[in-house]
Amino acid sequence: MHQIGRVKQVQVQPTRVKQGKKPHRFYDPSPLLVTAKLLLTREGVIGLTAENEQVVDVHNAAHPDSRNTGMNGVSFGFTSHYRAMRARFGRHVIDGCAGENILIEAEEEFALEALGRRLTLQSQENGMLASLDSLAVAAPCVEFSHFVLDDVLIPMPAEILRETLIFLDHGRRGFYATFTNEEPFLLQAGDKVFVEES
Repeated sequence: MHQIGRVKQVQVQPTRVKQGKKPHRFYDPSPLLVTAKLLLTREGVIGLTAENEQVVDVHNAAHPDSRNTGMNGVSFGFTSHYRAMRARFGRHVIDGCAGENILIEAEEEFALEALGRRLTLQSQENGMLASLDSLAVAAPCVEFSHFVLDDVLIPMPAEILRETLIFLDHGRRGFYATFTNEEPFLLQAGDKVFVEES
């Protein structure tokens, strides 16, 4: 295996980040909650606060308003991708605002092909390993595109929207994964992230 980075932060979406109704729907990252730890389960993720309070992510199959599709129980992104987005769109695109559960500190950008079949996570507390499988690109949406352009209320020219969606695609906005281990796994900042050697 080859280490590609370390977990910088973990977070959950207790509620939806897309607000309103079409055609006036917009992206609002304010519900995102950075937590002390993240409990990975087969149903999805649960955030654990410093007070050990559990906060179920909206993409967890057990959430009462679940947005789980069967392939998006866990999401992850890279700090390197945020640097690219900030360079293009501005400082308001802060780390974690795309809503991924796991933000990985990394120097290089990664396309899906570079991540192989799975990511392996290693706990710094006990050395235990866990895998994220069925990796997939989290396709960018119109609402997030408006958000990064800082242009929520003004109609956006179609060409600018198209260019933005293309820039955010191929994993720059993030990735989905599935956690299939039998036992839940606790993840926190500082834990190591690996890909398999090709």
